[in-house]
Amino acid sequence: MGAWNTLLEGDNLAVLGRLAAEGARFDLAYLDPPYNTGSSLTYADRALAHEAWVEQLRPRLEAVRALLEPTGAVFVSIDDHEVARTRLLLDEVMGEEQFLAQVVVNLNPKGRQLGPGFATSHEYLLVYAVARASCALDASTSETVDPADFPHRDEASGRRYRLLPLRNTNKKFNPTTARTLHYPLWGDPATGRVRTTPFDGEQGPALEVVPVFGDGSPAVWRWSPPRVEERPHDLVCRVVQGRRGERVDVYQRDWLHEGRRKKLRTVWLSEEVGSTDTAVAELKALVGPVFASPKPTGLLRRVLGTFPDDARVIDPYAGSGTTGHAVALLNSEDGGRRTCTSINLPEPVPPGSPAAAAGLATVADVTRARLRAVAAAYGGGLEERVG
Repeated sequence: MGAWNTLLEGDNLAVLGRLAAEGARFDLAYLDPPYNTGSSLTYADRALAHEAWVEQLRPRLEAVRALLEPTGAVFVSIDDHEVARTRLLLDEVMGEEQFLAQVVVNLNPKGRQLGPGFATSHEYLLVYAVARASCALDASTSETVDPADFPHRDEASGRRYRLLPLRNTNKKFNPTTARTLHYPLWGDPATGRVRTTPFDGEQGPALEVVPVFGDGSPAVWRWSPPRVEERPHDLVCRVVQGRRGERVDVYQRDWLHEGRRKKLRTVWLSEEVGSTDTAVAELKALVGPVFASPKPTGLLRRVLGTFPDDARVIDPYAGSGTTGHAVALLNSEDGGRRTCTSINLPEPVPPGSPAAAAGLATVADVTRARLRAVAAAYGGGLEERVG
């Protein structure tokens, strides 16, 4: 296996074209394009007419899509200024039907206090598949699984679990729409035992239980009879207090286990993925305060975590090199074989900026300095190519 990180210096559109000619393929693309706000931070973000900005981004998105596997996906960071146009552009380039999510990312929990209006505390992450049916993206994580959500403990094994109604709580599923899932079960509240056929319980015959909603209208189970027969120890019969008084119901023991994952929400909080402040601190610890608005590695770690641990990642707007940093961090932690190809333009940094004071003449020099420091700290190496 080659280096974890590769830095390609040059105009990203030209570099993407060369990668295509070389037959390069990737699983995941992360784009953090200039936000077209007209602010000059570490690299130039010169305000363009909306249409001109879109037309500058379009061929780059098309070139990225051409490099992605059918199982791949694209993540694009953007703010309120261009999010509507970016989403329409992604609908065109990727296909409207390939839209997966518009995530709100809380990168500035205090909100921007300068200027008029609201104190903006969020950006967006637009997520599109190359082909939804074959996409390898897993929109879940182990990081947000809380053991406190599994309050019960099995006496025999000590394993923790929570109880979920075996009844399907979605009223779209009922005896009319899911006829084969409306059937009786038998349960013994004294022992918790559940079966698909009558049996003798601890204090007499088991009770017949049919699925009903809280208002007493007919419902359906989530499991078929064969599945109940296969997993009777994962079910428990209990007496519950409903709107119409006491009744007997059946619940599933949902177990907490190693590797358990939880669906990702579409709001990512700074305490989960980091903030601009923590991102600045991360970069400062490696090479100094040389980039004004880097992304936190926690954000990219979450993005990377939606794909297998051997994902080939491309970042055509590498900026300070956060994506490559996150790849090295994850590989060093879990033994993964992820790789990241970062592309950056050798655009001059503003005179008098911290980057210039540190002897870094271009934005690509910032990326290079960080990825070299990352390779020294975490291993994995760095391959560098210019032009």
